[in-house]
Amino acid sequence: MDELNLPRGRVKLPAFFPDGTRGVVRCVDAGDLENCGVPGLVMNAYHLMAKPGASVVKALGGLHEMTGWRLPILTDSGGFQVFSLIRENAAFGEIRANEIIFRQEGKKISLSPEKCIQSQAAYGSDIFMCLDYCTHPSDSYETQKLSVETTVKWARRCKDEYGRILKTSKKYRNLSDARPLLFGIIQGGGDKALRKYCVEALTDIGFDGFGFGGWPLDEKGRLTEDILAYTAELMPEGAIKYAMGVGRPENIAACRRMGYELFDCVIPTREARHNRLYVFNEKYADIKEIDVSEPDFFSHYYLLDDEYRRDARAVSPLCDCYTCKRYSRAYLRHLVSIGDALGARLATIHNLRFYTMLMEVV
Repeated sequence: MDELNLPRGRVKLPAFFPDGTRGVVRCVDAGDLENCGVPGLVMNAYHLMAKPGASVVKALGGLHEMTGWRLPILTDSGGFQVFSLIRENAAFGEIRANEIIFRQEGKKISLSPEKCIQSQAAYGSDIFMCLDYCTHPSDSYETQKLSVETTVKWARRCKDEYGRILKTSKKYRNLSDARPLLFGIIQGGGDKALRKYCVEALTDIGFDGFGFGGWPLDEKGRLTEDILAYTAELMPEGAIKYAMGVGRPENIAACRRMGYELFDCVIPTREARHNRLYVFNEKYADIKEIDVSEPDFFSHYYLLDDEYRRDARAVSPLCDCYTCKRYSRAYLRHLVSIGDALGARLATIHNLRFYTMLMEVV
């Protein structure tokens, strides 16, 4: 597929959606994101349900009105985040047969498949993600099997609620002819038989796209290429293949070769806030020459290294972002060294533009 047709515009594929988990991409605003060529954002249904609350977002006209972001938004269900927190501390909640119960700051939140879809509709999302039961790669076969069975059961309930909302709500009719899309999430850990069963069951239910659920990295931080490639091959023709949470440039390139078309991660923005900037190898005279199959097609550098104290060069000669067109490495280093917030903003702008340029060559 060449593009996504969504209520708030078309998205050319492949595409990278930065994470605006709580309704904001840290350090930048909607104008910065648009100028970087960002085609869409990922926000988190659970976190927004906790704060400011789905009713508040709805009262403000939805996420687009609240945040000032006019382009597409994909809302993740929050199942992964809730799972991670509960795994860290069982006192935070529990995963039940029909819902996830989560306790935070004295509040008890029930996250059911129906509530998950209802909240995403209230947010005005362009892509809904089903609620799933996420596991860790080290979990037992029995846990992985339970995860798949629960994920499929919840996906069916999500699809039913999604269909009911489309029939009864006028929210999306005033935007365009496009409807919001619904994606299922494939679980199964590293077990190929479970992954296959999950794909087949979700395909029978029917979804617009499929996300690779669970952890895409092993315990050493390496991409689990075998199971990622196998799962991509199982996904039905014509459905969007979403490599959830895959964000390192070399991993995006690898997953793109497997057929994945949509990516998201906190890496570009988080790394920028930690003064780590990504650049394409300067041996390439033009972006069209970049060969992402080469292991050294990009590199990164740390802004505070002393060698940049008097470096008048732009961050990257290949980059056309606002930061590179206007400021030097030395100035960015100065901003960061004095703790000025402009340093984080300019670094974030550059890393986001690096990722949108990466989508042009993978």
